[in-house]
Amino acid sequence: MRERDNETSDDVDNGVLERTDNLETTGIGIVDGTTAQIDLALPRLSDDDDDYVEDEDSAVPVNDHDLRYGDQDADGEEGLGEDLAAEDLATVEPAEEVVDAEVVVPAAEAAVATHTGVTRRAMHHPVSSDKHALERVRGARVEEEPLQSRRLDQLSADRESPDLLTADRLIDRARVAAPEPEGVWQRLVYGATRGRVALADNPRVRARKELDRRISAPLAGGAKFVPVLSRKGGVGKTSVTTLLGMALADAREDRVIAIDANPDRGTLAERIERSSGKTVRDLVRARADVSGFNDLSAIVARDETRLDILASDADPHLSEAFSDRDYHDVAAIAAHYYSIVLTDSGTGIVHSVMDATLELADQLLIVAGRSVDEAKLASETLSWLESNGYGELARHAIVVLNTSRPGASLVRPAELESHFRTRVRAVVTIPYDAHIATGGPITFRDLSAATRGAARELAAVVVEGLRSAGTVR
Repeated sequence: MRERDNETSDDVDNGVLERTDNLETTGIGIVDGTTAQIDLALPRLSDDDDDYVEDEDSAVPVNDHDLRYGDQDADGEEGLGEDLAAEDLATVEPAEEVVDAEVVVPAAEAAVATHTGVTRRAMHHPVSSDKHALERVRGARVEEEPLQSRRLDQLSADRESPDLLTADRLIDRARVAAPEPEGVWQRLVYGATRGRVALADNPRVRARKELDRRISAPLAGGAKFVPVLSRKGGVGKTSVTTLLGMALADAREDRVIAIDANPDRGTLAERIERSSGKTVRDLVRARADVSGFNDLSAIVARDETRLDILASDADPHLSEAFSDRDYHDVAAIAAHYYSIVLTDSGTGIVHSVMDATLELADQLLIVAGRSVDEAKLASETLSWLESNGYGELARHAIVVLNTSRPGASLVRPAELESHFRTRVRAVVTIPYDAHIATGGPITFRDLSAATRGAARELAAVVVEGLRSAGTVR
């Protein structure tokens, strides 16, 4: 090997070349049995390089085996050595390119000539004036704008908010089949036209659907408590509680429960056909173990209309032990799982549970019979409420005139209604029904149409009162 055009010995410091811009090395070797001249030109070193050894982060590592000449290969012929055979030089392909931050940097370059009588250049380092070029490219990241949430009012004027994706806008009503109407003639036309023609419902069906809409109206906030009061037994307070609960549960999608809080053995559980065998006392004992609705459903009884009933104790002595504190505990559990909580509060308004019942009340129902003394007691109940701090509840209450006996009454119903309308928000009359008068379980579908209609009207009035701004707790 020999060196040409090397300037002076001053360029060499401890065996390290300071400049390589004019350094060339030429050698003679035998390739495939033929003498060949090989020229090697070293690349220019950068200013901060102190030797020709490749750094650790270089794309192609270089060691003392990269250039090997004159070695004996397996066939006894002299070639380029075990790391790079001569026959492989003609097919050397550039290494895979590294793409980083949209800058392409070749990993290695190799120029290879023919095997005979031509100058051959061995593989060498990437030609670069700065060995840290790749590092600087990798470090040159484009600063991205951080993601952040924006309010709807910060969107530009040409961008729509999700609130505009309404059903009225997106659904093609012309392609939606009308619901099947009720009535023989309406169904006949609907079927003959394959649903393309739907006649309007008759007035009776329209009134029923409107009543369903009023009863099923959503209620804002938490559970709503509706106590049912009376100061005289035998006026049908428990029957009214049952009818109201059935009408609500039959039309609404949420849960409705009726709690028997009568301190003298109530009969609310006897007004439905199904019984759980559990009472309100069982719930008081197990209140700490109720962690889900399944635990509560094992204690309450459910009617076919989906009305749940929590019975009172059959033993009057145990019933007397049901205090206002116990009612608060039961009410807290019921409020967690039900939207409407009805309370059959028993006869009288001064027993142990009445204070707790009135504290939680959102709407009051006062049941009155259609007789002089029964009507007078109901009116006196309103006066007691007004004088004991429950004036707002009394003014927004509903008086239910229940007809518990058959036949015409000597008392004029119009005069009763006129009196109570001056004192409360609404008055609803429940007609006599033999199915209720038996005192046995009430089946909602077996009631007369008039009784079901009156119960549903009462349910609608209760829901409207709970939804109104004048509802007072």
